[in-house]
Amino acid sequence: MFSEELSFINKEINNSDNLKNCLNKICIFLNKELEGYDWVGYYFHNKNNKELDLIAFSGVPTQHTKISFGKGICGQTALSNNAIIVEDVSKESNYISCNINVKSEIVVPLFNNEINIGQIDVDSNTLNRFSKNDLKFLKKINEMISTKFF
Repeated sequence: MFSEELSFINKEINNSDNLKNCLNKICIFLNKELEGYDWVGYYFHNKNNKELDLIAFSGVPTQHTKISFGKGICGQTALSNNAIIVEDVSKESNYISCNINVKSEIVVPLFNNEINIGQIDVDSNTLNRFSKNDLKFLKKINEMISTKFF
């Protein structure tokens, strides 16, 4: 599962020497090519301010370009270092709404030498959109990014 997508992304990563451009291409690809990946973004840690900064995204623009550690699903991942799958965002008390149409979300941390430096955040307009297969897929993408750029 996801082998063609991983092959394409691997080529993009290997052919890139600019992290931000590479992340933008990955976000656009995932958003356009995978059904239910309705918003895709990369947030990176700003340790000085204890917040996440949105570096790249594809989908409806968001006001949430900075998120405090601990706030929302992304902020939880920043503190816990754990991936989070939310089947129904309406049932999540710490959810930050970026778009009224979003129904489910997955956030997967990006590690450099076992230190959480950022994460990929994917929102879907479909309830219960994300599975363990999506989690494995997004972890693999993050591993490829970390190996190339960090």
